[in-house]
Amino acid sequence: MTHSADVLISEVGPRDGLQSVKATMPTADKFKWIDALVAAGLREIEVGSFVPAKLLPQMADCAEVVKHALQYPGLTVMALVPNLKGAEGALRSGVHKLTIPCSASEAHSLANVRKSRKDMVEEVRAIVRLRNEIAPGVKIEAGLSTAFGCTIQGIVTDADVVWMAEQVIEAGADEAGLSDTTGMANPAQVRRLFNLVRTAIGSKTGAAHMHNTRGLGLANCMAAYDVGVRTFDASLGGLGGCPYAPGASGNVVTEDLVFMFEAMGITTGVDIDKLIAARQPLQAGLPGEPIYGMTPLAGLPKGWAQA
Repeated sequence: MTHSADVLISEVGPRDGLQSVKATMPTADKFKWIDALVAAGLREIEVGSFVPAKLLPQMADCAEVVKHALQYPGLTVMALVPNLKGAEGALRSGVHKLTIPCSASEAHSLANVRKSRKDMVEEVRAIVRLRNEIAPGVKIEAGLSTAFGCTIQGIVTDADVVWMAEQVIEAGADEAGLSDTTGMANPAQVRRLFNLVRTAIGSKTGAAHMHNTRGLGLANCMAAYDVGVRTFDASLGGLGGCPYAPGASGNVVTEDLVFMFEAMGITTGVDIDKLIAARQPLQAGLPGEPIYGMTPLAGLPKGWAQA
């Protein structure tokens, strides 16, 4: 694994992808899929979420999956936690990084985590206190869900997004990233909002988490790159959505994102042939589940040579 890449591709399929499908991937298949993702050169993987098994049975084995992923030196093992209880489980499992979903939309916040935006900021504060007590080396990123629009309330104002970014950083989060949970973003909006957030919180501006619901996922990633974003969430095969955002489909396809950057001479540290091969254990663990991606379908161009 190389550490000198121009951008960091954060693979979220084992969490965002698997929580969005009805079937539950067997634990052994999750292990094989993560093995293949690491073999392809991915350096950060969101391996699951610490939530009650009755709500998301797909994530019931999260602690086991974390333990498996921790065997790989140089891999940042990440988990999503919606609350303090989940954070405690994740911190005790040994993860390197927590992601906390913090909606910019009040309506989505109440639907997704059953808390108001202000209550969620206090939850971040409590999680930071717990992190400082038991695992001070762990990074905390607040993912600002529905930053570009909400299927429940509609428009989310720039001011609401900037307010949420400022609040979670003041509460102690290390980074605040912007998530297009509902696939409503466009490139002009992405540039504008990342610039506004960077003006407010500076270098603590985190990842771009884009969805391809309306076909603009890659364009929006490129727009984020243009204004200085260097970490991008993506999901192998384009799996993923949000159970609490009706109509939200598909994350940006990791294979297509890596191809776009590499074709432009922007290095990812990811071997695209091995990345495409990682679709096999994904399909073996979720037989019959549709997966997406233009690059795997078309193949690599004639004469393609990855730098």
